[in-house]
Amino acid sequence: MELYSAHHHYLLRHQDPIPRLLLRTVRVFHSTLPPQRCHRRCFSTTTAALLEQTGGKMVVELVGAFNELTERMGMLSSSGSHLLFKALKLSIPLLHALPITPDGRSSLSKALSFALILADLQMDAEVISAGMLRQALEAGAISILEVRNQIGTGTAHLLHESLRVMKIPTKVDVLDDDSAAALRKFCLTYYDMRAVILDLVLRLDIMRHLDYLPRYQQQLVALEVMKIHAPLAHAVGANWLSLELEDLSFQYLFPNSYLYVDTWLRSHETGSRPLVDVYKEQLLQSLKDDPLLAGLIVDVSVNGRYKSRYSTMKKLLKDGRKPEQVNDVLGLRVILEPRSGADEAEMGERACYRTREVVQSLWKEMPHRTKDYIARPKANGYRSLHMAVDVSDGGKSRPLMEIQIRTQEMDMLADAGTASHSLYKSGLTNPEEVC
Repeated sequence: MELYSAHHHYLLRHQDPIPRLLLRTVRVFHSTLPPQRCHRRCFSTTTAALLEQTGGKMVVELVGAFNELTERMGMLSSSGSHLLFKALKLSIPLLHALPITPDGRSSLSKALSFALILADLQMDAEVISAGMLRQALEAGAISILEVRNQIGTGTAHLLHESLRVMKIPTKVDVLDDDSAAALRKFCLTYYDMRAVILDLVLRLDIMRHLDYLPRYQQQLVALEVMKIHAPLAHAVGANWLSLELEDLSFQYLFPNSYLYVDTWLRSHETGSRPLVDVYKEQLLQSLKDDPLLAGLIVDVSVNGRYKSRYSTMKKLLKDGRKPEQVNDVLGLRVILEPRSGADEAEMGERACYRTREVVQSLWKEMPHRTKDYIARPKANGYRSLHMAVDVSDGGKSRPLMEIQIRTQEMDMLADAGTASHSLYKSGLTNPEEVC
């Protein structure tokens, strides 16, 4: 492992973005030291002392955080890199000076978890910078005016907007279906979509660490998330975010029902291995062995999943279904990387259709369940091939397995929260437009 040099120290002191090539040589470290406890009046003193530590642990944390975030963000301009670096340099000392959060984490650990989710959602540097500074702002360690002067107007605007979005649930006295729908539409109409995403990720972080609260407060938070934030995440295209918010809310609101569904889903295993892993390996090997597909792609991956607990319960309740009547309990997603060139998009589409042929050679396809969103994309730009197959084996009946086939570009637009990137820039007025 290479250690930082005097050149690293010079770059940090002068607040310039570290070249990405240089940063790749620094291993990511996470601090295990307990944060310092202090009151608001000692923020400036503590921050000044921490800033003097740029030759030690602070450098490693700063470079490590920058590395991990930029790796997950993918493409990043030099201006975005500079902005993110400035925000990290400003926020890390402030977060060190804050006390441990009510859920037992250090403030820095919580902020980094928040920022990493935003990076996974392919948010830009302004949004991630706002995410890193959000906790320090709420604690009074920094003001929006200071953020504007030291980081930029865009980041300060997002922080201001996200605080307004956070107060949305207080606008109604009774949180029923109608009022929840009205609040969601209000958010999508009048607020910056990136600020909405900031708030959604904050809700996810809260839901992942809710055990410290009394049970009645857990249920109040979970009900609000289930009614407002999970559907809102779906409306803006952040599908996996929506699913996780639903499952976490379901777990806290109806723990016994959640346990029942979870136990049934886990029963679809063969010995000590999940059944979905068996099918995943079988399909991946078949795709790698196919010579026609090899001429169209440079790489392929297959991800497996079980149906979300909340979606499964909804289907069990619909028309009084029994567990064995619920389809799509198992799911695979095939991600293809087409060969580069002028016809890369066309080659990617051909690879998707060839993959469907390979799947048909392994399992029996259910034609009535096939949906071609490549030839006919959804209104929000979503593109993918969906198919369901019968994986019953040796006379043993199993639920149908859903398979989604898409290129890397299609996958990023679908599941990174940007199924319609223009939503975040222009604003959406009707959630049904992206359903």
